Amino acid sequence: MDRKERRMTLTALAILVLAATAGARGGDPMTITIERKTCRAADGVELVYSTAGAGEPALVFIHGGMANRGFYDGQLKAFAGRHRVIAPDLPGHGESGSNRTKWGIPEWGADVKAVLDAEKVNTFIIFGNSLGGPVAVETALLCPGRVLGVVGVDTFQQIDFVMTAEEVGPRAKAFGDDYAAALKEMIGLLFHKDADPALVADAEKRMSGTPPEAARAMLLGMAGYDHGASVRRLAAPLRAINGDLYPTDIEGSRKLKPDFDAVVMTHVGHYPMLERPQEFNRLVAEMVAGLTKVRVSSSGLFSGHHPDDP
Repeated sequence: MDRKERRMTLTALAILVLAATAGARGGDPMTITIERKTCRAADGVELVYSTAGAGEPALVFIHGGMANRGFYDGQLKAFAGRHRVIAPDLPGHGESGSNRTKWGIPEWGADVKAVLDAEKVNTFIIFGNSLGGPVAVETALLCPGRVLGVVGVDTFQQIDFVMTAEEVGPRAKAFGDDYAAALKEMIGLLFHKDADPALVADAEKRMSGTPPEAARAMLLGMAGYDHGASVRRLAAPLRAINGDLYPTDIEGSRKLKPDFDAVVMTHVGHYPMLERPQEFNRLVAEMVAGLTKVRVSSSGLFSGHHPDDP
């Protein structure tokens, strides 16, 4: 590559990064309209989701266990100026239905795909917090050629493990015996000890809206799920934006998924989108820029590169 070609390439990349940063700022958040929509899962369960903006790749945000799509309202407002942004409630959470008999991470992945199909999304980058990380992987496996990348949000600290029935059983029982106490104990594991008490209380209040039977079914449905096996099948790049409450084993994860990379936010717990939203949005924008392929033409212009393009 000669000097002129290098300059053209660097210019295109700089424009892309600036565009992504502008996307993080979006327009005036007061002008962004978040629309509530519904569709049906394969088993008939009603799926409720939020969507805003336009433009591909779409950005899809999956909440964690016992959370809901409202955890990502800030991202819908921040990125809708340049992207279609979608955040569903997984079944058993938020406003989505709970009337199903088979619960599990692959089923939730199929639920997210149903939302993407209903919205006719062609290409997307998918972000998943906590439980939403493996759900995002399962969604990506169902959408080959459409997904540009999977980004965990305080998840994928370790990616090669299987949670056994012996591990999830006592947790599920605890939520059945004393839901409020089990939730409070779990909340204590998700934030640094000096986290803003109001923020912690708000997260606990939001999560308390998850029906106890749904929380129990969620936990039991995780038993036997092989995280590493699904990641091994993942063709799309895998990334993470994590807090430092628990260590992220980047090098260990690369033994299973060589392209894995993570950014660790200092002194942040399980919900970086709530604790430091501006910093989180900047990192999201950088992830989007890095995962969006750039094709530089001989004229110096560039366009987004679809995975199916030559």
